[in-house]
Amino acid sequence: MTKRSYVSEVRAAAAAETRQRVIDAAQRLLREDSIAGFSLDTVAKAARVTRLTVYNQFGSRRGLLEAAFDDIALSGGLPRLAQVMTNPDGRKAVTELVEVFCAFWSSDPAVAALHDAMAIDGEFARALRERNERRRANLTVLVDRIAGGRATKRSRTDAIDLMYSLTSCATYRSLSEGRSNAAVASILKAACGDALDRLLDQT
Repeated sequence: MTKRSYVSEVRAAAAAETRQRVIDAAQRLLREDSIAGFSLDTVAKAARVTRLTVYNQFGSRRGLLEAAFDDIALSGGLPRLAQVMTNPDGRKAVTELVEVFCAFWSSDPAVAALHDAMAIDGEFARALRERNERRRANLTVLVDRIAGGRATKRSRTDAIDLMYSLTSCATYRSLSEGRSNAAVASILKAACGDALDRLLDQT
């Protein structure tokens, strides 16, 4: 290994460590404070780096929020969806998807803060909606796996939209007051099952 490549590896490792330290600081602030006070400056101070360092790593407040969300998604179990989607039993896959998202929505208080950020940051709201649309795409695949080509366009759309709403962060938060994660998951799995039964009744 040449000296130049060794130095490059050291620098890359240091940059990655700094990036993670900034993301960790951002998540800490999202858990502890109002989203209104979230900025590159406050995160830089919490991470003990300069604002320029944060800017160079993430480019903007939106970029930092997206990085924080993606890091939480990784640690919160969303990669499990890839395995869920391979289940040939569509109904079972739907219940597993509900479990994955219930676990994710409850995995970190910063998740709720990031969704609250949608109200005051239009660019981040669009970015988060794009990520949420992946959930709709997964549900579309599962609905088609269950109903095949038998469902009407209207009934298919209604079932997908309903289950998309049922598995959202907002729905989880509204049901989680005074309920365990398992209890909320049970409610949502039953509701998604009802939506699928209604869909199949119309085929």
